[in-house]
Amino acid sequence: MSNFVRPCTLQFLSPLFFVLVLLLGASYQSASVDLNREDKASLLLFRSWIQDPAHGLSSWFGSNCTTWAGLVCQNHTGQVISINLRKLNLSGHIHPNLCNLLFLETLILSENGFTGQIPLCFGRLQNLKTLDLSHNRFGGVVPDSLMRLGQLKELILNGNHDLGGVVPWWVGNFSTNMERLDLGFNSFHGTIPESLFNSKSLKYLDLGNNNLSGDLHDFFQPLVFLNLSSNLLSGTLPCFSASIRSLIVLNLAMNSIVGGIPTCIASLEELTHLNLSSNHLNFAISPRLVFSEKLLALDLSFNDLSGPLPTKIAETTEKSGLVLLDLSHNCFSGGIPLKITELKSLQALFLSHNLLTGEIPARIGNLTYLQVIDLSRNSLSGSIPLNIVGCFQLLALVLNNNNLSGQIQPELDALDSLKVLDISNNGISGEIPLTLAGCKSLEIVDFSSNNLSGNLNDAITKWSNLRYLSLARNKFSGSLPSWLFTFEEIQMMDFSGNKFSGLLPNGNFNISSEFNNGDVRRLPAEPFLAIRNIEIKISVLVVDNSELSFNYHLSSNAGIDLSDNLLHGEIPRGLFGLQGLEYLNLSYNSLDGQVPSLEKMQRLRALDLSHNSLSGQTPGNISRLKELVLLNFSYNSLSGFVPWKEGYGRFPGAFVGNPDLCVESRRVKCDSGSLPTVPGKSFEETEGPISVWIFCISAFENSEKGFEGCGRNCLGKCCLPVSKLPLYAFKEDNSNLIGNSAEKSSEEQPQICFLHNLLPRQWEDRMSRGLFRHDVTACDTKIIPGRYGFIAQLNKGRHLKKRPTEFRVDKVLQDFDETEFNFTKAGQEEVLFRFEKSNDHKRHFPPPITADSNSSSVVAMNVSPIEYGHVLLIPQVLNCLPHKIDHGCRSSRSFP
Repeated sequence: MSNFVRPCTLQFLSPLFFVLVLLLGASYQSASVDLNREDKASLLLFRSWIQDPAHGLSSWFGSNCTTWAGLVCQNHTGQVISINLRKLNLSGHIHPNLCNLLFLETLILSENGFTGQIPLCFGRLQNLKTLDLSHNRFGGVVPDSLMRLGQLKELILNGNHDLGGVVPWWVGNFSTNMERLDLGFNSFHGTIPESLFNSKSLKYLDLGNNNLSGDLHDFFQPLVFLNLSSNLLSGTLPCFSASIRSLIVLNLAMNSIVGGIPTCIASLEELTHLNLSSNHLNFAISPRLVFSEKLLALDLSFNDLSGPLPTKIAETTEKSGLVLLDLSHNCFSGGIPLKITELKSLQALFLSHNLLTGEIPARIGNLTYLQVIDLSRNSLSGSIPLNIVGCFQLLALVLNNNNLSGQIQPELDALDSLKVLDISNNGISGEIPLTLAGCKSLEIVDFSSNNLSGNLNDAITKWSNLRYLSLARNKFSGSLPSWLFTFEEIQMMDFSGNKFSGLLPNGNFNISSEFNNGDVRRLPAEPFLAIRNIEIKISVLVVDNSELSFNYHLSSNAGIDLSDNLLHGEIPRGLFGLQGLEYLNLSYNSLDGQVPSLEKMQRLRALDLSHNSLSGQTPGNISRLKELVLLNFSYNSLSGFVPWKEGYGRFPGAFVGNPDLCVESRRVKCDSGSLPTVPGKSFEETEGPISVWIFCISAFENSEKGFEGCGRNCLGKCCLPVSKLPLYAFKEDNSNLIGNSAEKSSEEQPQICFLHNLLPRQWEDRMSRGLFRHDVTACDTKIIPGRYGFIAQLNKGRHLKKRPTEFRVDKVLQDFDETEFNFTKAGQEEVLFRFEKSNDHKRHFPPPITADSNSSSVVAMNVSPIEYGHVLLIPQVLNCLPHKIDHGCRSSRSFP
């Protein structure tokens, strides 16, 4: 199934109008200049050392300097004063003879593939004013020989990821002319050298995307551009000195800055771009805080800011025309102030992942330049205001996970530029209006988890650019239309959890070329379903030379999900002929007939046909389906036998609930026509322990601290720097046998683990007492026979009907899929066992948790399918688990 829309990611692009254009004072070059002989020899040696597959230097012959690509020479002497070989796809090492060009003033080798260390001999080029080696593959450290370049104005070394070490101590004072220093996107560590805080001439400083640490200090130079983002800087925001009040761009995002936003930031009167996102800023924003009247872009997202949304932003920036406002992923509460609707120039508004209540202001339609509205994951109520159609330039409308009601307004067809429409997880009812056919630009549509009803109408067929469509978990009914599989760009279609009936359409399957041609990006092998990031990039033009862009990411399985409906009849063979299909879920229907051959589905990673009435034998050899990681044919009427050597041995649990089916294993062989010894048995003993993996939620320094804030959570020491943590497979031992002493051998006793009795008993007890707070009456407890353990299968309705989480989770090492039971709040009484590693490696389960209404809640984690189903375990492998929930961080929603 498709995952929920992930929040839009906003990045400041370095505004081009802040790049300093330096006049190098080069002499006018006449039509023909004889190249200095010594310089020519040095250049030819330089060329001999490098690779030039695009033949960018093919003009380097003869003696006329003006015909040599990228060169400028002095008129009278013919000596080279400028080399610009930017973006010519050159690679290799730099020949040291290049340093013989002693009159060189400009050397630009950016956006190539040069390797090795920065040559020490560059220190001999003492006339150099611009040195640009950015976006190559240089490594090592910045050589100290560069401190001899006393006339240098620009040193640009960004984008060499292997270039690192500490930032040289001399970098801020070696040249009295230095105006631009760019060391971003490298591997520098340590603290920022003192010399950079006091450089008198520096105007442009970019140290972003490194590993710099230490407290953030004030700067005492007339900076115009300052980027320290994506480092490890800490401390509080300083009150910048008077000498830095000329600052136009300030980007301190993605550090560990704490405290509040000081009111003295108002002294930065020239500021147009302010990005303080992804820090640990907290407290309410002071009503006395006044931002620059020239502010164009403000990003305070991913912090722990609280209180009401600041209205001063609108009051102080109304004249300048604020273009971007991002206050998402904080703890702001209250309503959306009407003042925000007075920002007439606003083009992007992000208020998602807060605690906002009330209705969406009707006057939001007055913001006629708006291109992006993201109010998702709040507690907004009421209906979608009709006036929103006044935002006629809108490209993305994201309102998911609120308490919105009412119907989809037919007038929304006026938004004919709309690419993203996401109103999922609300209470919206009624039918899809026919007028929505006018939204012909739609690419991503998510109406899932609402109360929408009716039949599918032809309006959807007009969305010819559609890439993602989810109508899951609604009340749609009727038959599936014949045009269902005709979208040429579709990547994911999810109609699960409705009341569609009738037959599956059997047409030409003129569906996405990705599905038909198998032209699908290979994904890394994982023990989970394939995940595809569907992405739309939307750029917002601020001024002529400055652009802000964000990417709208939607994590989803690439495929088709029609599960949990009322479909019947046979599966069309054409559906199984889509060579590029990665995910197909037809479970929980009433489909019958035989399973078509899978041989053409070479990209298939997940197939779920469980809980139908399919009959006949298994669909032949699947050993060639190398991408397949999940297969589920359980609870059908399949017969015959499942051959171990035809690829099915990888999925021993895929056939439970087929009583006429014999499943081969390494120890059990099936003769033609034979039946299994135990009817319906699908799990056989394997040669090794069963592996269990968990999703790791944001963890903390110790279990007593709880959440450090509700907007941004810290991974701390609990999670390893990998995406998955292995839990330990638990094995049965004699001490765990009920009614038998530990001294008796396992051969003398029946192989019945205490879990075989205790787990179902506790499960049924909690279910009968209503402690799960879910409809689990149809839930079966499944035991894996043998020595290795158990899983408890949750019925499908559990993850569909689960309540929303009462806490905020902003840092998850695995992609968060709220439609699945990845994690949710669980009361103490819901926990069957805690699972922990013991010192003797024998007992892995402490006693059942005692119910305590006053104790903190714990987090239940889904370890995703082990063959099929879900596992409900409370891990305690690390000493800081289970995770505690900070009760002060709950939203204002009410929960059962």
